[in-house]
Amino acid sequence: MASPAASPSRGVAARRSIASLAGVALRRLGDQRLAFGLLLLAAIWNAVAAAAPGGQALLDAWPYAVLLGAVLLTGMAAVAVRLPATWAEWRNPAAVVGGPGSLESRIVAADGGAMPPSEHVASVLHAAGYRVTAREGRSRWAVSGVRRGWTRFAGLATHIALVLMVLGAALGAAFATETTLSLLPGDQALLDAARPGFTDSVRLDRLDAAFGADDRPERLDTTVTFLRDGAPVEQQLVQVNQPGSFGGYLVHAQTYGPAARLRVTTLDGRPLLDGPVALDGRIGGAQGQLVDLPPVRLTMGVALAGGGQNQLQITLADASGVLDAAALDAGDEARIGGLRIAHRGLDAYVTFLSRQDPGMGVLFAGAALLCLGLAVALWLPRRRVLVTPVGGDLLLRLRGERFDDASGELERLRRRLADATIAP
Repeated sequence: MASPAASPSRGVAARRSIASLAGVALRRLGDQRLAFGLLLLAAIWNAVAAAAPGGQALLDAWPYAVLLGAVLLTGMAAVAVRLPATWAEWRNPAAVVGGPGSLESRIVAADGGAMPPSEHVASVLHAAGYRVTAREGRSRWAVSGVRRGWTRFAGLATHIALVLMVLGAALGAAFATETTLSLLPGDQALLDAARPGFTDSVRLDRLDAAFGADDRPERLDTTVTFLRDGAPVEQQLVQVNQPGSFGGYLVHAQTYGPAARLRVTTLDGRPLLDGPVALDGRIGGAQGQLVDLPPVRLTMGVALAGGGQNQLQITLADASGVLDAAALDAGDEARIGGLRIAHRGLDAYVTFLSRQDPGMGVLFAGAALLCLGLAVALWLPRRRVLVTPVGGDLLLRLRGERFDDASGELERLRRRLADATIAP
């Protein structure tokens, strides 16, 4: 029969084994090669989705969500693995090991002179901008230092930045909303789907367009007014690369097109329609729109015709088929079927895209943090130093980052330490 102490001992061993396996898994997840491979795969996936027809389906598929989750986990694991070591090194600089990447120099004392004690060396390195730790042994001592050790936290910040960017993209994919609004001058519409208490809306005030000799647009400016609870709040100018912003929504002028100003009455003068009709559909290959006229149970087709300037092709139909049709130039009025229709000229409609993305702020914050972290890591590289006596001289060993040429710093420290030797 097992002794009472055997079971707790097995429990401790099991917990240690689980902790060891968890540590190994965390280090594997935080491996930079894995993170780079996942980011490269995500970039390829996004490029294919952007280029392929119906590529949005690739971004909505569950494997893409799994890929983003893996990127998120690697970023968090990288921070979890490296943060304790980074903090420990900054607070208590470790000795610099010789080998590839390290620079060395010997400081020889003047004839009859002596090397300074460890306290003096530590003060020299501290004055040079290093955080130092002195270690004393029975026969020798060593002073270790680190300069700009805090910049390693900037490197960790880049991992957090990737986590934020992935999180922002996920929030956008899950909760972003897009609404398309086709407005005529004077019309207004809600910025999002109707819901109780939501009143934020936009009104089109004016379209200002200019075209070059090649018919390419040189200016497409729309003046809009944002409203809340039916009252005007703010007027903004929306341009191609300058969307409007209101209540957390970005409003882009996406497209524009012709609109026909029509007046439709019955033969006895009863009005059925008096205003512009946006020709944002297709009828027989031409820009047009179908308009229902419920009081007379008719459908009116309005399409741009290729005949005269600003000519419209008007068609009336009921459930049995087409009843009558006619072409009207701007300013014309005619009887078509049992109705009188006046063509008062062409106007323009603008189609807006209203988008709310709760992840956009998180995404941009991650991008800004990534740029800041890389800038700090590249422009303010960390340097580590070790000074210890060797055979009556001082050994100076310096190590910078892989991309950093630290030879100038080595010479600077050598001169400072040489000046600190005790003359005879």
